[in-house]
Amino acid sequence: MAVCARLCGVGQSRRCRRRQRHNQEDQGSDSDMDEEEEERIVGHKQAEVGSVGLDSTAAAAGPSDALDYGSATVNRLEFVDRANTGPPNPQSLLDLPPELLVEIFSLLPGTALPNVALVCKKFKQILNTETIWRRRCMEEFGMREDLRKMEVGGVSSRDLYVKLLHPYRHILGLWQPDIGPYGGLLNVVVDGLFIIGWMYLPPHDPRVEDPMRRRPLFRIHMWESKKATVECMYGHKGPHKGDIQTVKKDEFSTKCNQTDHHRMPGGRQEEFRTWLEEEWGRTLEDIFHEHMQELILMKFIYTSQYDNCLTYRRIYLPPQLPSDLLQPGLFKGTYGSHGLEIVMLSFHGTAARATKLTGDPNVPAGQLTLDVDLSRPVVLPDLESQRSIEELSRLVLGVHEEVQREAQQQAKESSTTPEGAAEGACGDASGAEGVDTGSGACSESCQPGPSCSTSPPEAQPFILPLGVMARNEVYPRTCRKCFYGTGLIAGHGFTSPERTPGLFVLFDEDRFGFIWLELKSFSLYSRLTDHLAHAHAPNMERFEAMLRNMQSWTS
Repeated sequence: MAVCARLCGVGQSRRCRRRQRHNQEDQGSDSDMDEEEEERIVGHKQAEVGSVGLDSTAAAAGPSDALDYGSATVNRLEFVDRANTGPPNPQSLLDLPPELLVEIFSLLPGTALPNVALVCKKFKQILNTETIWRRRCMEEFGMREDLRKMEVGGVSSRDLYVKLLHPYRHILGLWQPDIGPYGGLLNVVVDGLFIIGWMYLPPHDPRVEDPMRRRPLFRIHMWESKKATVECMYGHKGPHKGDIQTVKKDEFSTKCNQTDHHRMPGGRQEEFRTWLEEEWGRTLEDIFHEHMQELILMKFIYTSQYDNCLTYRRIYLPPQLPSDLLQPGLFKGTYGSHGLEIVMLSFHGTAARATKLTGDPNVPAGQLTLDVDLSRPVVLPDLESQRSIEELSRLVLGVHEEVQREAQQQAKESSTTPEGAAEGACGDASGAEGVDTGSGACSESCQPGPSCSTSPPEAQPFILPLGVMARNEVYPRTCRKCFYGTGLIAGHGFTSPERTPGLFVLFDEDRFGFIWLELKSFSLYSRLTDHLAHAHAPNMERFEAMLRNMQSWTS
């Protein structure tokens, strides 16, 4: 408290300031000082002399001699104090040396610095120091390079923070573009001295293990002027003028001001051939399936009409809990003639769910493509029996019928006895998610089942049944666990959607699969390993609210 009082200039420090002014006026004269005060100061100075190792002869000197010697001691102590901590006995922050204030201000968040500048002229001048803003750029936005180069070029770190990073901080993170049923994944990051919006594209079908492809859609920088400049990166003629508008919270729009830069000399045919090579890695002549050709042409016509004038909605990565079967996140998956699509795997108690971030005309982006019941494991038969689709169907459909019977029974009980529904609230809540309540206690049935064991399960042989189609024949031949689940199928235009039973197969931490029994098809999913900053959900409630909104966007 005493230190705070001296720094802030309040409390007992008033007496210190009064004595300091008195001493400055008298310049060492002791005529106005009473003898009691003089003796007290002399004794105090003698003690200080001993503490710093001065001659002990001062202690034997007379009062007047001791006072003179003590004055010299004060000067030396002030010198030592100034060398170590700055001004002696600072009365407030204003008395601290500038280099110490720079260090203090560098620790404050950038949003607080404008208010600090309003305190006084000295603070305002100190806040012009580049070190403060350079540190804010590095710690808050991860900038690690080229800052000094930019400062030499005439753009200060303060301008970079105030005019670029801070105004556009709200668009950093993951976003889903509103492109009808197709969706997408946009990652806005600070990349060098730019803010860049990267569109993430799945690898070419069916190479699900390959890394994601990235295409820049826009960038924001301060190279040419003292203000932030937005440029559209779409097309093949280089950067050109664009604009970014914040529509509302967790939503923004991009606009291209020179759409002629998107056109090609050869017209739409050349644009389509170029898009096809980039999107699918092949020419139309290489695609022999007529239905697949129609789907590809339909996607090109639909997506190219936007000309990078799009609206984006924020999405989050799912939070991870200790009970999760594996780390949640983003995965690339095979979807037959629709090619590779991106899904988000998340865990909700004893349910694992995969939500589409990219979609197709049958099942659009935002819909729940897989819903897995982790409380209903499926034990695979021996390797020879796994080759039979009939044997696998018998196992999965048996669980499916059991789930339907329990759901019907619970619906019947809740409609006839509302009081009973309240008594079994725990079991009913689990049953609504397809959880097997079993014959055990209610508390036991609500416990997540897949992660009860601390050691990973031993791998068991796995092979696809004969007659099941797989886009990628290179799939793992061992798996850890299998669970009953359902997959969403629908007609063109998302007509007549229904959930069909299937088998969720966990291969390892980065791969899983799903066998669609009705379609006799197999989808293989591989983890997206890119580092995605500013993308994690604040909490589970916020994440689940986002999932509900995603489904409403395309429903």
